Amino acid sequence: MLDEFKTFIARGNVLDLAVGVIIGAAFGTITKSLTDDVIMPVIGAIFGGFDFTSYFVRLGPVPEGYAGSLTDYTALKAAGVPLFGYGAFVTVVINFLILAFIVFLLVRSVNRMLARMEKEKAEGTARPAAEAAEVVLLREIRDELKNRPAPEAATIRPTSL
Repeated sequence: MLDEFKTFIARGNVLDLAVGVIIGAAFGTITKSLTDDVIMPVIGAIFGGFDFTSYFVRLGPVPEGYAGSLTDYTALKAAGVPLFGYGAFVTVVINFLILAFIVFLLVRSVNRMLARMEKEKAEGTARPAAEAAEVVLLREIRDELKNRPAPEAATIRPTSL
């Protein structure tokens, strides 16, 4: 069973998938930071300086003894207040759209590169390879020899003895 597991793990597809998941997780973190730290503040500034995560609806009561702000989504959520956080959802949707667009650009670039490589490969097989200089020279010599007039045949005369 251990040998089968080693064979399974050693397959290229499984390793590629593992690398893809790890890179995807790291890329997701980068995209989340891009959304939360760069894009959303700019959008907030454009639309009057608000933070999308501050848009929510309380669905239940605030626990007694809660001393935080009633407009702080994170603090209310940590206190166990049921919330309908549509602002946080908007942030996640924007994060997804950015990630999907970046993946689209990557796939588009790879497809164009593969198409270019296929085109070059097809053109390369259609054209004959350039001949070596020696072959061209030998062909010219042969053609020149064919075009020369044939020398007169030497006649052998019998001699008397």
